[in-house]
Amino acid sequence: MSNPKSPLSTPEQELAQRTRRGFLGLGVGAAAAVGGWQWLWSQPQMGGVPMPLRRVLDANARLTQGALFGDQHLAPEFPPERIQQIRANGDFGLEAPLDPESWRLAVTPYRGAAPAQLTLADLKKLNKLDYTAEFKCIEGWSSIVRWGGVRFRDFVSMYAPGAERAAFVSLETPDKEYFVGVDMASMLHPQTMLCFEKNGQPLELAHGAPLRLVIPVKYGIKNIKRIGAITFSDQPPLDYWAEEGYDYYAGL
Repeated sequence: MSNPKSPLSTPEQELAQRTRRGFLGLGVGAAAAVGGWQWLWSQPQMGGVPMPLRRVLDANARLTQGALFGDQHLAPEFPPERIQQIRANGDFGLEAPLDPESWRLAVTPYRGAAPAQLTLADLKKLNKLDYTAEFKCIEGWSSIVRWGGVRFRDFVSMYAPGAERAAFVSLETPDKEYFVGVDMASMLHPQTMLCFEKNGQPLELAHGAPLRLVIPVKYGIKNIKRIGAITFSDQPPLDYWAEEGYDYYAGL
């Protein structure tokens, strides 16, 4: 005759079964996670980021860029007494010798319009824009600077009419060593300028003379120095730091 079961035998057995099921579930979950991680990093990459993750980042950026970079979102401006000296950070695209007098801005307008070669004097025919704003580097430092130049939207109206319908703008240095791609909403922002003055003086070569981009709703990596060419497109153009894995929109 078998011994009767103790009152604790059934709960103990149930606990053991639950423990085994729990370990089995954890094992299956861990295996799935490892497999998913291996699959993710086996996918083609852009700038060190797997394409599935890059698509998620780009989708998030598209959802937020309208709110962040619209006319209603202005970078704070500061009084003149707050002006600081800004470091000459980075020389990508600035290493080749340049004669400012022979410099020309090559403009490829949108959808087959005639290209143009502009001088600094051509740009200075537009209404001048001045403001004092904070320049923010993605490295973590910032400086308050007085910038002077012309609004990009005014430049488009005068020298590339119709290009505001493009989705993106490509800007590159004359030697093509540095290049940025910027969404058109940000380029038409009222504070985005083609800049030729810093703190009341002409730009120095180290700061992008004769012409640089100033766009205070973006980090400094988008504020390209020594612009040599501007092109309008419907597809995102190549961007130097996005190719290295940084966010394409780089908004503040």
